[in-house]
Amino acid sequence: MKVTETTNVRMLDTGANPAPLGLLGFGMTTVLLNLHNAGVFPLGSMILAMGIFYGGMAQIFAGILEWRKGNTFGTTAFTSYGLFWLSLVAHLVIPKLGWADASDSTAMAWYLLVWGVFTALMFIGTLKLNRGLQFVFASLAVLFFLLATGDAYGNSTITKIAGIEGIVCGLSAVYVGMAQVLNEVYGRVVAPVWPVKAKETRLAEPKQMGAKAA
Repeated sequence: MKVTETTNVRMLDTGANPAPLGLLGFGMTTVLLNLHNAGVFPLGSMILAMGIFYGGMAQIFAGILEWRKGNTFGTTAFTSYGLFWLSLVAHLVIPKLGWADASDSTAMAWYLLVWGVFTALMFIGTLKLNRGLQFVFASLAVLFFLLATGDAYGNSTITKIAGIEGIVCGLSAVYVGMAQVLNEVYGRVVAPVWPVKAKETRLAEPKQMGAKAA
């Protein structure tokens, strides 16, 4: 009788942390779009280009890399928001191409509201991660709800307030992303993101967006 031995081989993940790429792509594009919402400059090709490449494709790329690392939260967040940016650009470009009529303010309000609900649910996941991400997702949920309200009531003042709040949201994402880069480069906490302590969660902490960062 022949006995066959099976050996399990575990691959060591030596890849870089994709979270900063996703956070910076999201954060910088969000800042630029909300400078427009705040009335600083009109909507143009610069924002559309950022939405396609850095806000869209870069986040999707980061999401795929998070999937390879087994990070469900990072995969869901980066891929979803990357596709959000592409869908937002498509919303603006498709009517120009004559493929469909432009969406009215009611449709846009519902679009933004749905994304706000999604973000609020994702915020619950950040309660197990770190305070930096909690602020990013909480402020993003508020941004979506403000923009939805502005479109629903045709109130430009609310939209401008949303723009200011969105700038803060985007800058917070830039901070969390750069904190992870700098903390890894210097091998110590240069910019804190305030991770949630195990005693606060009482359960084993899941894989985080940027687990290498302090």
